[in-house]
Amino acid sequence: MTSCQDQAPLRTYGGVRGSERRSARRERFIDAGLELLGTGENALTVRGVCKQAGLAARYFYESFTDRSALEQAVYDHVVELVAESTLAAVAEAGAGTRAKVSAGVGRIIGLIGDDPRLGRLLFSTALAGESFAVRRGESARLFAGLLGQQARQHYGEQENAGPAETALNVEAEFAVGGFAQVLTAWLEGGLELNRAELVAHCTELFLRLSSGHG
Repeated sequence: MTSCQDQAPLRTYGGVRGSERRSARRERFIDAGLELLGTGENALTVRGVCKQAGLAARYFYESFTDRSALEQAVYDHVVELVAESTLAAVAEAGAGTRAKVSAGVGRIIGLIGDDPRLGRLLFSTALAGESFAVRRGESARLFAGLLGQQARQHYGEQENAGPAETALNVEAEFAVGGFAQVLTAWLEGGLELNRAELVAHCTELFLRLSSGHG
């Protein structure tokens, strides 16, 4: 099958460059994939996502080799959205530890509360398959790494190979895994808490983990 790299340069129509139109179509497919996967369509198909996006199949293949490639792109899009938005919230928060933790926790809970599709994609066991298992493992390591990085910056610690660094890495992995489970239970109705209560509980737990630093 011809890939997008093998195609002739895309021309400009109506003042919009071909590369921009292709990028816009790719975004429409990602939005369509998120809608289908995030609202319970576990068996994503090329035909189904084309119908959802309102685009012909030939446009699908200019950006994605197959269905799995789209699933991975959708997942990566959600991870990037959550990570960038959370880092921005932490950066904009006050200088205190509580303010930064509360801002980060609150942003994540707010995002998945406003758009449960994000939480379903990141955490729901209903979405199975090798591609999701691999991506979830990678995203967990990513978030743990970001958490550790933020902790070092906040407390002025240098990265090293000593016991303190090992302890920080363990705490970050533990915090990310536990937080993910709490969010999963909350989204599935297992925790009868409103957003403010959930943010407060999770903030306290993160603060307890960080009490040995600084």
